[in-house]
Amino acid sequence: MEIQLNGEPRTLSPEACLQNLITELNIGNQAIAVAVNRQVISRSMWSKHRLNHGDQVDVVRAIGGG
Repeated sequence: MEIQLNGEPRTLSPEACLQNLITELNIGNQAIAVAVNRQVISRSMWSKHRLNHGDQVDVVRAIGGG
């Protein structure tokens, strides 16, 4: 299946969940926020949230500064 990840096409296995994507990107240990179709998904729900063909996924990383 194909999704849009931060505006770019990305192909995933048909049964992928949000946690699979985060693991594949190797960013699970970072301070990030994830939205699917403009709805923020809490970290506790990543393993339960199934992705669908055409979903728009936005991953934003928090960057500290002052």
